Order: sequence, then C-alpha cells, then structure tokens
Amino acid sequence: MEPTVIFEDNHLLVLNKPAGWLVQADRTGDLTLTDWGKLHLKEKYAKPGAVYLHPAHRIDRPVSGAVLFGRTDKALGRLTTLFKDRKIDKTYLALTLNAPSSTSGELRHFLLKDEKRNTVVVFNKPHGDAKESVTRYETLEKVGNLFLLKVTPLTGRPHQIRAQLSTIGCPILGDLKYGAPNALPDLSIGLHCRSMKFVHPVRLEEVEAMADIPQKEWWEKVLLKMSDDHGRTAFEYAT
Repeated sequence: MEPTVIFEDNHLLVLNKPAGWLVQADRTGDLTLTDWGKLHLKEKYAKPGAVYLHPAHRIDRPVSGAVLFGRTDKALGRLTTLFKDRKIDKTYLALTLNAPSSTSGELRHFLLKDEKRNTVVVFNKPHGDAKESVTRYETLEKVGNLFLLKVTPLTGRPHQIRAQLSTIGCPILGDLKYGAPNALPDLSIGLHCRSMKFVHPVRLEEVEAMADIPQKEWWEKVLLKMSDDHGRTAFEYAT
C-alpha cells in the first residue's frame, strides 16, 4: 500500500502512513514517508530543485495513520510549538489482546528508552531520566478475542501507547516487542493514528485530519461487528 494525502495546503501536509513505512530515513535506506511526500509535491506542482518538507512528529514503523508535515520552516516551527504545548489532539485506535480492568481511564507512567534494544522500560514512579507518560483510553468493543480501544496520548514519548497498554496487561495485536505472542502477516501492529485536531498555525482555522482505517482483516472484522450490533457505521464509531 502507498500513502494517501489527507490534508494539504501551502503550509501543511498530512499523510495517511501505511504500516511498514518509515517516517524518516534510518540505516536501512528504505523509501520513507517524507520521501514520498516530497515526490508528491514536486510532481503535483512541477517544482524545480529540492522540496521542503519536514515531519512535525513521528509514528513507529509498524503503526499506521496520520502524520503531520510542515511545508515551510515557519509552519514547522509553529507546529513544533503546538506539539510542545499539547495543543494538537491525536486519537488512536488500538486492537488489544485483553481488556483493561476499567472500561476507561488514564494511564500515568514513567518511560525510559533503551537505545540498544529500541524499546522502553516502564516505571510506576519517577525513576532517573525516565519521562512521564500520560495516556487516556476508552474501550469501544469486543470482537472474538480482540478489544478495540480509543486512545488519546497526552504526551508524546517513544512507544508510549504500546508500552503503557502492555504494562496494564493489554498488549497490542501483533506487537512482539511488547508482549504479543504472534506477529501479523504484514508485520504491522494493531495501532492506527485515526485523527488529528489542531488550530492551523498560519491560517488560525481548526483543522481535523482523519486517516482511513487500514483495509486489513483484523480491522475490518471489528468495525463490521460494531456496525452490525449497534446500527451505526464503523466510521462514526472510529472517530
């Protein structure tokens, strides 16, 4: 699957990242979401020379969903401030193997990155250089052995949602790093950045960017069940 454009103007670009794509380059040398975005802009607008495009944040390689880019240095700087001030609301959908003990709640932990293993260690109390991580969740549905959670991260730590859900006994589908017993066929995990809401950093208008849910069997089963049982569309439930 290739990325798709969710929102675009002279200042911003929001792409729906398929699982498996990197946001920025690493040692693998694989084509990145940033590369794809630059090529899209270059071809669409017949731009000569280099194209400016820089991500304002990142999501992990096996995660799908909305990624926000600045098309100018001015826009990027203002987006960075919005993220720092927690003025960009991100909503994720997570497929977990167990249900949380409460149907909704707020998780507060302290995360310490293990650079060698590319994982994070979770602590319940302040610990050395560990950074506070806060995540809210709501359980939406159970389908078979899976649970669909609506997740709102209030901080932006590496592997935040994955590690915190694992810590409370709810590993994400396919996430071998954080407790899932089996990988998914495409090596993705059941985590999708569904939407981003924020005030446009230049035009000062409210923007809501909604990323379509992956057309994968494990997602479609859950959303179809929700629609059948409750008479609402999967789109309404997943916003």
